[in-house]
Order: sequence, then C-alpha cells, then structure tokens
Amino acid sequence: MSAAAEADGPVAAGPSDDAAARDAPALEDAALDAAALEDAATLVGLLRARGWMLAAAESLTGGLVASAIVDVPGASAAFGGGIVAYATSLKASLLGVDRGLLDAHGAVHPEVARQMAEGVRVACAVDGRPADVGVSTTGIAGPDSPDGQPVGTVHIGITTPDGGSIHSLVLAGTRSQIRRAAVRAALGALREALGHSTVPAGSPGGAADPGRAERERGNS
Repeated sequence: MSAAAEADGPVAAGPSDDAAARDAPALEDAALDAAALEDAATLVGLLRARGWMLAAAESLTGGLVASAIVDVPGASAAFGGGIVAYATSLKASLLGVDRGLLDAHGAVHPEVARQMAEGVRVACAVDGRPADVGVSTTGIAGPDSPDGQPVGTVHIGITTPDGGSIHSLVLAGTRSQIRRAAVRAALGALREALGHSTVPAGSPGGAADPGRAERERGNS
C-alpha cells in the first residue's frame, strides 16, 4: 500500500471485491466437490480390485457420499446403494441402530456411526448377501447445534471384512463446507481402510468376487 493510501486510511472495497466475496463460498464448495470426485475415483478402483461392494448410510451428508461415488464411471461394479436416514427414528427402523443408544445419546455419537455402517451392509444386501463394506456419516452441520455439541462435530463409521473403525472430528466452515468436508473425510477413511486391507482374494466373508461385481453391474 502506498504512503498516500496509508495516510488516508483503509481502501474501500469496490464492486469486484464484493463479487469475489460473494463467489468465494461457491468456489470453495466446487473445489471440495472436485477433490471428492478424485477421492471417489481412487476408492472405486480399490473396491473393484477386490471385487467388493460398498453401501452408504448418510445423515448430515444427505446423499453426497453416494453422489460422489456414482459420479465415477463404472461405479456400479463397486457401489450397491445407500440410505439417507436423516431422521433419528429412521436410523433405528432402517439401519438397526439401537433405540436405547439413540434415546440416551442422540444421533451424533461414535457408536451410532458404527451401528449405521454395520446396518447399511445388511439393509443394502443383494440376493441375500450383505455389502462387503459399509460407511456412515452422522454429525452437526449447523448453523445451530440441537444438543449442545460443537457445530462441525462429525462421526464416520467404516466396516469391512477386516473389522471396523470410527473417525471423529470437528470441522470448520459454513454448513455447506462442513457437509462437503465430511464427504471427503468419509472417502479418505474408506481409502485408508481399503489400503490397509489384508483379506486375500478368494477368502470367505467379503473376499474378492469379480463375477459378483459383473452380475450386479446394471448402470455405469
């Protein structure tokens, strides 16, 4: 800034500055969406390499995890389906989450995330066979918190033939940014889980079955 400008005080924002400020959230959302698509493409490749099918149970992300995955060509060989259980009661009736747990702790809790991920594998079974991998998202996107937990609190549940994990974090940003960041976190947790998988091809309980993926491929 020049000496004259310093003497005169702060420079007023012009129309272009106002437009940039208005466009910034949309640009940030677009960047998060683009990054999620890259993550999803890698994830689909990992799932297809194992012949595994994924199912998603979503609450705060409202279907964004499933959307990112099905944007990838060939995703039908790796993604069976998903359930958006936004209402607390649906987490019990559709995903089998323990009602006592929900009554005691509410929907935003690590154990709820774990049970959602387990439950969606069964809920999205194809021909009686549960999905090999389950992922879940539950949390508080804001702007207000219904139960006093910090806005941005997110729990992600992952279950695979190797076992399960829960990822808890607190994200910052607008409601839209928190939801999209939760999608990236879920996809990243899945990539990490599959990258560390030790189940060999041909083993029981979710092993690679390329024929299954081909049979279930109805959309690409």
